[in-house]
Amino acid sequence: MKQILLLTCCILNTMTHNAQNTSPKAVKKAHSLELHGHSRNDDYFWMKERDSKEILAYLGEENKYAETYFNPLQSLVKSLMLEFDNRINPNDISAPFILNGQKYQVRNEEKLDYQKVILIEKDKETVFFDENIRAKNHSFYELADWSPSPDNKLLAVSEDFVGRRKYDISIRINKTGKFLTDRIKETSGSIVWANDNKTIFYIKKDPQTLREFQVYRHEIGTDASKDVLVFEEKDEKFSVVIGNSETRGLIFISCYSSTTSEQWWIDANLPNTLPVVFIPRSAGHLYEISDHPNGYYILSNHDAVNKKVCFSATAPSSITECREFIPHDSAVLIESISCFKDFILLEERKNGLLKLKLKNLKDGVENYISFNEETYFVGLGLNDDINATSIFYNYNSMTTPSSVYQYNLVSGEQSLWFRRTLIDTTFLPENYASQRIWATANDGTKIPVSMVYKKGIELSKAPCLLYGYGSYGYTIPDVFSATRLSLLDRGFVFAVAHIRGSKYMGEEWYENGKFQHKINTFTDFINAAEFMGHMGYCDKDKIYAQGGSAGGLLMGAVSNMAPYLWKGVVSQVPFVDVVTTMLDETIPLTTGEWEEWGNPNDYDFYYYMLKYSPYDNIHAMDYPAMYITTGYHDSQVQYWEPAKYVAKLRELKTDEKPLIFECNMDAGHGGGSGRTSERMEIAKVYAFILGLEGIRK
Repeated sequence: MKQILLLTCCILNTMTHNAQNTSPKAVKKAHSLELHGHSRNDDYFWMKERDSKEILAYLGEENKYAETYFNPLQSLVKSLMLEFDNRINPNDISAPFILNGQKYQVRNEEKLDYQKVILIEKDKETVFFDENIRAKNHSFYELADWSPSPDNKLLAVSEDFVGRRKYDISIRINKTGKFLTDRIKETSGSIVWANDNKTIFYIKKDPQTLREFQVYRHEIGTDASKDVLVFEEKDEKFSVVIGNSETRGLIFISCYSSTTSEQWWIDANLPNTLPVVFIPRSAGHLYEISDHPNGYYILSNHDAVNKKVCFSATAPSSITECREFIPHDSAVLIESISCFKDFILLEERKNGLLKLKLKNLKDGVENYISFNEETYFVGLGLNDDINATSIFYNYNSMTTPSSVYQYNLVSGEQSLWFRRTLIDTTFLPENYASQRIWATANDGTKIPVSMVYKKGIELSKAPCLLYGYGSYGYTIPDVFSATRLSLLDRGFVFAVAHIRGSKYMGEEWYENGKFQHKINTFTDFINAAEFMGHMGYCDKDKIYAQGGSAGGLLMGAVSNMAPYLWKGVVSQVPFVDVVTTMLDETIPLTTGEWEEWGNPNDYDFYYYMLKYSPYDNIHAMDYPAMYITTGYHDSQVQYWEPAKYVAKLRELKTDEKPLIFECNMDAGHGGGSGRTSERMEIAKVYAFILGLEGIRK
């Protein structure tokens, strides 16, 4: 047995050594970038030359190199894929839901990569929309939105066939299944119907920056070239979203940046009228309006960091004219409000945990829907009818598959509506444990970390995969993953570090992880890992880190700041060239991002970004093993960022640990489309990590 283990180690070491010696070497072309009296040399700036023979050749070499690396791990990848298939129901279905008074369900079918939307009428099921048919003969497919007309006679769908998140809208007659000639190209994907059943509203993106900034009106049966521009957001820091109001009487146009918002409305019964503003924007004021038969409820941060709820009987033109309805609580972040005839439902976050609070509009009585687990996720489901007497909410945890519950607003009774189950009969939630621990940051701040593992393992000797994000105020939910069981069953701990930059602990938690506090995000993650290892929640020498997009920035930063801490790092579609990207206003989404990162044209922001930008801080030193992925059509993080990053790492790093880079030539920011591609990407991540642990099956 010892001989086998020694032989395995020798094979792995040889593979690593040989692979590193034959890794791709990118061409260097000197390019100087100067600002604020500072000069940066970027030898890989040329990689921005999309579709050039040189960049395509380089990406091809990296992909071949990655393929060579994974060849010895193919049996493990296949085993993982088989585990996924034997665990997840190939005919998996969603909870039934009501839309426009009709009952639907989304369903997978064995051997099909994409979903079907099922219409349920009097217990009879029919295929309402089949993604598989639309995806046929395309290497990529994504359905962004599907929206029936109010009378359910027509269906509008928005689809992406490239991966660039530019969605084409088509219209179908539901009775015949025939698509009309209407074709609206390169939209944001959002579709909103007016109540006349013949008018839709959609959003156009800036062709260069991809900023969502124009709202158009389209009349069914007319050429898209005749569509009317209804609204245009001229401030490049702002983007636009649209939606129906809760009473369905209004169409909302919401303009937003990360610090300021503004909302407009159009009468849904008079779609040809011009939009009217509610509360004109004021720097730093974030608000959302929900309409109700009684008036308007406004979620606002005016003199309320964690937000408060105000009320106005008429359309408000100023937040100061609105009556305070639910006061600000410094310990409670109000994440959203939903209106029902006799109730207001609030999604709150207190001490990191989500709660659902109901307030009776008749008597003012408040009560919570309670949950017992130490860490979990809960969120309001699709509730399409403001007059409904029952609501649906989603619940799951790191040990419990997702469930949908029905809650009676009048009686307070609740019942299980739907539960997702695994086909693997050996899976029992009670065999796994989840808990929340509190690490200590350098400045004394307590950092919450959620973790899950299989009972019976010796934590202090267990490898750990630590996941993080920490930007835009987004909080990674503590949810169940059927694929993750393949790690847990092999003795891994999985953990999520709820670092500053998210809103896990409220609005100030986010503010203390952005702009010139951004480095807190990275040191929190490092401190969380150190705490877990030091306190015996895992083996300190077997900590792996994973993050994607802005979480990829996190991976790049912590790899530079604490390379010794990680046995391996997985960085997916990583935002790693912060300074250069934030200076290039031609790149999609740059100007809007200034309200998250700051504008490096400003002297202070430039030098602060320069301190942590992963690409700019690569040095000649040992790095952990790394697996880095991107998509060639990525609109959020351009492919050249990770490509440049890897090229520079290969040039400067002093170790022989694996550095693997894959660029999916048929995908965008979300990776490959279809469930087979999605699972394959997960399997390769796991195989990379398990391979480093010497686990080959």
